Amino acid sequence: MTITIEKRDHTGRSVFQYTGEIIQREPTFVCIRAIFQREIADLGFVAFHRGDLFIEWFYNDRWYNIFQVHEGESDRLRGWYCNITRPALLSDDHVAADDLALDVFVMPDGETILMDEDEFAALNLHPDEQHIALEAAETLRRAVANRETPFDRISLP
Repeated sequence: MTITIEKRDHTGRSVFQYTGEIIQREPTFVCIRAIFQREIADLGFVAFHRGDLFIEWFYNDRWYNIFQVHEGESDRLRGWYCNITRPALLSDDHVAADDLALDVFVMPDGETILMDEDEFAALNLHPDEQHIALEAAETLRRAVANRETPFDRISLP
């Protein structure tokens, strides 16, 4: 089944939308298969290219989402891109998440990189939301260290 994914900024304003196919749906999350449609997104240490496969988890009870990024549609992992967000709004055919700028990238070997801290600090968020967002980044780091799903595919150096 096709689903629309809407990325919103921290104020709830729509930034962009794309579509994907639902792989799995549970009461607290939806897992989606989507193909990266932009030309290139170069983060410096990794680049995403048009045609890369993203397996995406959106949760309505967690302050993040996780994108498992594959090289093209192969099984080769580029890593996991994790957005710190407010809990996602999930419906039958739509997902919306408010991006809070802070991101965690997980390399295939498990190295984690915290990104966009300055952008996050510049947002006008309530101190409680700032704390929850920072704790979400730490939760992701613990999940990586413990090789919890989907980070159970991490390859040891």
